[in-house]
Amino acid sequence: MRIGVLAVQGAFIEHRHILEKLDVESLELRQLSDLNEEMDGIIIPGGESTVMGKLLNDLGMMEPLKAKIESGFPVFGTCAGMILLAKDIVNPTEKQVNLGTMDISVRRNAYGRQLGSFHAVTEFAGMQEIPMTFIRAPYIEETAPDVEVLAQVDGHVIAARQDNQLVTAFHPELTEDTRIHEYFLKYIANKQ
Repeated sequence: MRIGVLAVQGAFIEHRHILEKLDVESLELRQLSDLNEEMDGIIIPGGESTVMGKLLNDLGMMEPLKAKIESGFPVFGTCAGMILLAKDIVNPTEKQVNLGTMDISVRRNAYGRQLGSFHAVTEFAGMQEIPMTFIRAPYIEETAPDVEVLAQVDGHVIAARQDNQLVTAFHPELTEDTRIHEYFLKYIANKQ
């Protein structure tokens, strides 16, 4: 299995470290031609969603990546990745552009600025005691009927899945626990 990690900005290297720990090959997606590489899924990391969206546009990657996801290609978005995948952003920045492929409505910086960062341990898709790191995190305010809610914290949806798209408001790549990445990889393996 080979996973592409969007590497235009954000915490991409940490995702690559988790994949390496799981003996899964990965590659960095930095330019349009990288989207043509042989891979089985894509991770869109946390970072600055506005900057990432701008860079995807500037590099000509936005529309081809959107088309790939809409065709059923597996994608996993964490934090800013979740914002980029959302069809609706409740509080977008003036320059916000996103892929808009998942039927969710998200609130950016929902827990406040950097000082609002926190850790939680809760259930995810039936798995117990998942450590979660939230950094200027969003949360999901609304989901379409076919979106499966996978985790909640304090009554807010912080992880969901719709068909080929998995999103988390937290950063699973910043813990030693590999189960969220394994969940994504298992979906890909079952799809093949």
